This record gives sequence, structure tokens and C-alpha cells, in this order.
Amino acid sequence: MPERTHFRACNLCEAICGLEIRVRGTEILSIRGDHADPLSRGHICPKAVALKDIHQDPDRLRKPMRRTANGWEEISWDAALDLAAERLVAISQEHGAASIAAYYGNPNVHNYGSMTHGSRALAPLKTRSRYSATSVDQLPHQLLAYWMYGHQLLVPIADIDRSDYFLVLGANPMASNGSLMTVPDFRARLKALQARGGRMVLLDPRRTETAEVADEHHFIRPGTDAAFLLGLLKTIFDEGLARPGRLAPFADGIEAAAQAIGAFDVETLSAHCGIPAETIRRIAREFAAAKRAAAYGRIGVSIQRWGTLSQWLIQLLNIVTGNLDREGGVLFPQPAVDMIDSPASKPGHFASWRSRVRGLPEFAGELPVAALAEEILTPGEGQIRALLTSAGNPVLSTPNGAQLDRALDSLEFMVSVDIYLNETTRHADLILPPTSALEHDHYDLIFHVFAVRNTARYSEPLFDKPEGALHDWEIFEGLGARIAQRLGVKHQPSPRPDQIIDMGLRSGPYGGMRKHPLDLSLAKLKQQPSGIDLGPLLPSLPQRLQHADKRIRCAPPEVLAELESFASELPEALVDGALSLIGRRHLRSNNSWMHNSARLVKGPTRHQLLMHPQDLAARGLLDGSAVRIRSRAGEVVVKVESSDEVMPGVVSLPHGWGHDREGTRMGVAQAHAGASNNDLTDETYLDRLSGNAALNGVPVTVEAA
Repeated sequence: MPERTHFRACNLCEAICGLEIRVRGTEILSIRGDHADPLSRGHICPKAVALKDIHQDPDRLRKPMRRTANGWEEISWDAALDLAAERLVAISQEHGAASIAAYYGNPNVHNYGSMTHGSRALAPLKTRSRYSATSVDQLPHQLLAYWMYGHQLLVPIADIDRSDYFLVLGANPMASNGSLMTVPDFRARLKALQARGGRMVLLDPRRTETAEVADEHHFIRPGTDAAFLLGLLKTIFDEGLARPGRLAPFADGIEAAAQAIGAFDVETLSAHCGIPAETIRRIAREFAAAKRAAAYGRIGVSIQRWGTLSQWLIQLLNIVTGNLDREGGVLFPQPAVDMIDSPASKPGHFASWRSRVRGLPEFAGELPVAALAEEILTPGEGQIRALLTSAGNPVLSTPNGAQLDRALDSLEFMVSVDIYLNETTRHADLILPPTSALEHDHYDLIFHVFAVRNTARYSEPLFDKPEGALHDWEIFEGLGARIAQRLGVKHQPSPRPDQIIDMGLRSGPYGGMRKHPLDLSLAKLKQQPSGIDLGPLLPSLPQRLQHADKRIRCAPPEVLAELESFASELPEALVDGALSLIGRRHLRSNNSWMHNSARLVKGPTRHQLLMHPQDLAARGLLDGSAVRIRSRAGEVVVKVESSDEVMPGVVSLPHGWGHDREGTRMGVAQAHAGASNNDLTDETYLDRLSGNAALNGVPVTVEAA
């Protein structure tokens, strides 16, 4: 058969790198970087080969599966969707709408059919019991964006391609190629920054891959980023270095924030975070003096007890130094499909209702996933009795996974939209597998909103949809229609995802409906399979702000109250010899669902516990021996590796492993089982302001197994 070349974006992580895929018939011959892609510029990481591996994986489910007394059996799509609708409607009518819950995993944002249609599956049931991976990840970012700028997606992005000083906290873009900062080929971009005389300063409890290429790396105690950031801002305010510049006329609350921060002492903050006071002051002066500086804090800053407070301090640092909305500072992208400034925009809302058991606040219609297990296990009105999961594995990815494992086993009914029989979906009564990523088209709705350059790219399917298969959006649409029919309510069919994208392009900032000369549409995008370059990020304030008065809220009252709580707990003494657990990421891993690719898990073991040599010696432990790690929530046994990569007092265990549970069907992952660090993380240990899970800084003990 003739060979053909296909161009598409990789949708396995946030970098959305352009790919050139050579194909003959149904055989994938090679996957390379697309040098014509204006964002990734030919860069590719090892994960891209997993597109082929997942597509060809013999463990991947291809037809609906129903649990029976004798095991799993294949059934037709009509029978599967009818069964799901029948059971969900019956439980809802008997126990109320809140008894039906949904959990949406990380891969949903990587599939635009899930983004456009995911909520339609349960829409007729009008349940408020919704959860997602947001609250074990970036919830503090979105909450601060909503409070300060008026929209949950209005997150400022570091303009690394023009910056002179890049301050990074709790992020490892060398492994992730950016996160809430879509930045493929981070290494080349950092080298360019350094070549023009710029610097990158990194704060992290572990000497990561990014630390190896940084100009400076400082160990910081887990969960103390707020103390370091307060020290920076205290110095800037005390020494008269605050210069918001053109932001000042529309930035409210800088004086209130300065007054609240003025009560802190740099030496006390230094003792708390473990970074010398003079280092804090020096970095503050350098950041304030830099012509173009950007502060960026990612997942290590968010998934901690003071996550929202820390993210606020990062935003404030960029604002008071005049680096928000400045070229080379942090800017708001202008994506071709604008999910912020559009009629269908969802700015967000906070604490409009709370969880039944613990009273945790919702954000943008979702409750913190740390509450999911207790909402299933606690009897009473509103108890969750049925669950829909979509492309997620919360048993391995949410706090106290062992408790959630038990909770899922108690449900009356569970249906999962997933391509794998994994640690979570093994509890389902019904599994509905969509097509693979190479069998459907794609447009990145979310990651262009967070990209370091404005581009647009549409990916045609590489292979035809197999006969009898359904795309994810067709599953959601079909289930919603059947539920509506049983309830006797109207169900208006939705346009296809590509039709929604075409309308979004036409009505977006580069479309003909905005009278832009590019007159962008899906048809025009299809003519450019490597994508279209829409230019660098540009200043856009105050017009881009989504508050009605076009002003920045620099001192949200909720955050100032949280600052008082932080101040009251700051003097707490550190327990001698205590250990704090952190996670870690590897370039070849992207959550648990990537572990069934043999090429991505081969090589040296990377799911062991890292522990500093002096902590190892203090406990009489041997390098390579089995150890038992205990937390309030649970315990696991793993091998320990002596490493000065982590600072004393810190141990590191990566998340996403723990493939030793019975009843799964992921052979490669089971052969590389590891242990789940979320059997140690604590569902009661949260960022108190947002409800985001505090997965870093968890107190643990380690002893010989």
C-alpha cells in the first residue's frame, strides 16, 4: 500500500507538540516532530510514541463491556446505553438528583469531544454532584483568576520567549514541557533566555531536571512557598521597589495587600521556608530590577495547604513590579477559539453550594474530589449511590485512594467511559470505550488558552472510525438523549465538535465575524495541517479583564483572611526528624494511563522512594531495602533509594503507580506495579480556601519493612 504522511498535534500532554506521522495502510511507520508547527517547532518528547502504543494496545477495550456473575462480557452499544440510562434514571428518581455523581479525569481536557459534550451525559438529571481532576491539580489558579481578573481561565502566562528573569516555584517544565503554560521545547527556550543574558531561578524541594539547567536552584521546605513569597513582597514594599506602572489606574487593593504583608518579618519567614533571609532579599531586588521578569508557580505550589494563598502572592508579585501584561513578563494569550470572551463563556462561581458531609465549597459547578469517598460512604439524604467516570483513575490519583477504592465497591451502579479496565473502572458495572486518539479529529480548546504563543491547529483523524465504534462525544450525547427520553424531557441534539469549533473560529478574534483580515474558519485551518501562527502574546489590559468595571481585584477579602490564618500558624515549630512526602514527575509518564506502554516504562525503575542519605542513616535504613511509609491515611511498602536529589526531611514518591490491585486488565502496568502515593495522601489535608487536595507536604514516617 502507498505510504502517506499525516500531520497532527500530540494530545497526550499540555505541550500539544506537532507531529509528522508516516503511515502505510493501518501500520504506523514513524512518529517525528513537525518542524513546521509554529508552537513546537519540531520538538517531540518520548511520550509521543504512546499514541501508537495506546492505539494498538491489545488491552485497550474496543466494545462496551458489562459485568456479570461470570465476569465481563461484550454487549452492543444500544444495549449498553439503554442499561446505563435505565439504572441512572431509576436511582435518581428513587434517591434524588444528588445521588448521581460524575468524575471527569485529566484526559478529558485532551479530547475536545469530551470538552464539548462531556456534560451532556448527565445534564437531564440536573445533578450537582460533579467532581474532576481540577481539585487535585490547578484549582487555586482558576479560583484566583476568577477573583482577580473575572474569569477562571484568565490565567497570566509567562512570556518566556522575551523574558529576562524567570522565577519558578514548584514546577518542572523540563519534564512536563509546561503546565498551565504550554511551552513545548522548554530547554531550547530557556537556552535562548540565558543566551540573551537572562536568568532562571528555581525553588523546589527536589533537584529536578529543571533544577539541573537553572541558573540557581534553592531547596524549599514543602508547603512553605507562601513564606518565601511573602518575604519577596515584604522586601519590595519596604524598600520602595513596587512599581505597578500602567497597571496602577485599574488595579484595586495594592495598598491593602501591602499593609497586610507589612506585618510579617523576613527573618521569621526565612526560618519557616528554609531559605536565608539575604537570599530572599536579593531575589526580590533582582526581580524588581529586571527589565522583563515573570514569576510562575505550578503544581507543587497548588497542591499544598496554602495553595491559593501562594498563587495569590505570585500574581501580586507580577502586578506590583509592573510585569503583568508586559512583554517578557506575564500576559494573557488570545486563542483563536476564545473560551473567555464569548457568549458561551463560563467565568465561574464559588461556594454557591457546599458538600453534604464536610461543607467543602464548590467552584464552577464542581465539588472538591477529596469529598467524593465520604459522600458515597456516609448514609443520609443526598448520599451518592451511582457514579459516572470519564477517562480518569481517581483510585490512583486522588487523596486516600484506598478509601475511594472501598467506596466505589459500595455503589449501587457505576458506568465508566474509558478505554481501559483499570484500578477505578474495575468497580464499574458497565464500561463504554470510545475510539482512540488516532481515530478522531482534534482541536485543543484549553491549551491554546495557556500557550506561550498564539497558534491554532486542527488535526484530522489518522484512521477511519472502526465499524460499530463511537467517539466520546457520541457516547455522551447518546446517553443524555436516552436519559432525557426516560424522564420525558426535551433533548435538543448538539452540533458536532467540529461544527462547534468552526463557529468558534468564525466568531473568535481572528474570524470574519470580528472582521479580522485572516477570516479564520475550520476550512482554512484544514488547509494548514501544521497549524497557523497567530503571533506572540500581546498586552491586552484592561480590555481583556472580565470584571464588569474592567479592574483587577488585587486583594480579594477571602485571601486577606487566609493571610491572617497563615500568620497565626507561622510560629509553629517544625517537628525534629519529621518527614514530608512530595510527588515527582518523569518525562515518560503522564498519570497512570501511560503505564501500559512498554516503551514508556522500560529502563531503570522510577517508582521507588527517594530519601536523603542523612535521613536514611538516622533511621538505620539501607539503600535499596524495602521500607514502610505511613501517614494518617494509610501505608505502603516500597524500595528506598538514597539520593541527595531531595533535601533532608523530604521523601519523594511519584504518583500514578500502584498497579497491583486485582481485577484490572493492563498487563504492562501490572508488571511494573509500584505503589500508589495516593494511598498515603490525606483527604482531610486540604488547601482550606479552595478545597484543593494538599498532596505535597504530607507528614509521613518511614521504617524498615
